[in-house]
Amino acid sequence: MSKIIVINAGSSSLKFQLFKMPEEEVLTSGLAERIGLEMGAFTIKVNGEKITKELALPDHAVAVDTLLNALLEYKIVDDLSEIQGAGHRIVQGGAYFDQSVKVDEDVVSKVDELCELAPLHNPAHLICYRAFKEALPNIEHVFVFDTAFHQSMTAESYLFPVPYEWYTDYKIRRYGAHGTSHQYVANRVAELMSKDIKDLNIITCHLGNGASITAVKGGKCVNTSMGLTPLGGIMMGTRSGDIDPTVVFYMMKKLGCTPDDMDYYLNKKSGMLGISGISSDARDVANAAKEGNERAILTQELYVNRVVNVVGGYYMQLGHVDAMVFTAGLGENDTYIRELILKGLQEGMGLNIDYELNDKTRDERKISKADSKVDVYVVPTNEELMIVRDTVRILGL
Repeated sequence: MSKIIVINAGSSSLKFQLFKMPEEEVLTSGLAERIGLEMGAFTIKVNGEKITKELALPDHAVAVDTLLNALLEYKIVDDLSEIQGAGHRIVQGGAYFDQSVKVDEDVVSKVDELCELAPLHNPAHLICYRAFKEALPNIEHVFVFDTAFHQSMTAESYLFPVPYEWYTDYKIRRYGAHGTSHQYVANRVAELMSKDIKDLNIITCHLGNGASITAVKGGKCVNTSMGLTPLGGIMMGTRSGDIDPTVVFYMMKKLGCTPDDMDYYLNKKSGMLGISGISSDARDVANAAKEGNERAILTQELYVNRVVNVVGGYYMQLGHVDAMVFTAGLGENDTYIRELILKGLQEGMGLNIDYELNDKTRDERKISKADSKVDVYVVPTNEELMIVRDTVRILGL
């Protein structure tokens, strides 16, 4: 038996789960949030109950100390030495990593080098890693990369049609994101179908506030919608997704804004928020649409259009599709958007969906009928489970 902690650090947050392995039992989970602001919050689940405290969390190192102290305070562990390994989600691994790896100084150096491709995430990942390394000096660590699953793409899928030297000199290419989630749900669908994933073509739709779609052939990614950064691909909560690059130059001149200003507009003020003028949260947009708000309705239609376009393209690239799966916050819970997407794909992909069942489904379930040419599933994602499995495997625990 071993206890493994799984860490997912964002720019101002730190999510965690403590697993008992090999049982894959979650002993506790929680979140430190608003890190770096005047007042933060720390939440931990104890015996199924969430306990939240407001306190100052000036940086990620303090958040790590708060977390480890809470494990002792609530007797989730009697001693920190019970923790035998740590698995860390890393957003950007570039072309260096096509799988999870045990951490050493070379790995840390490469992740640090890639900070400019994920400036909000990679630095936070490294701060947390170093804080855990100092607090728990006797354990080993594993980095699990969001980008690793997508490294199986070939050049025609990952290159952009820009000067080739941009790729060779500056590493400009498609990296993708959410790879751990895409890999998990693809493998889970193969299990649900009682088939070997090597024999399946699957389209995975990770639809949340951040969103991406991936074409999976024989268990390997052949294409994915996000690009150099998570800004690319389909429309998201506050991100524009793919647009005509001329829009950037044109609007910078019109608004007299800097590259940083434009980065803010496209990452923080676009997507569902930008079109609806209401919210980046699909639930708020849906409520407004039900009340007849025209921009909210347009937002839903635009979102569906972008998803249908990408899925349709991947359907043609794969040649045939055995299964399609929806996951993440919107994909798992927004039954109406799911219905609109499926109706948009219905004729072209030969789908036959049980829409009454779809309307009731927010958990793991097949929602297509027996004669559907493509099986359609809803599968809640579980990135933490993928991370802990890789950590145990790589560390030999």
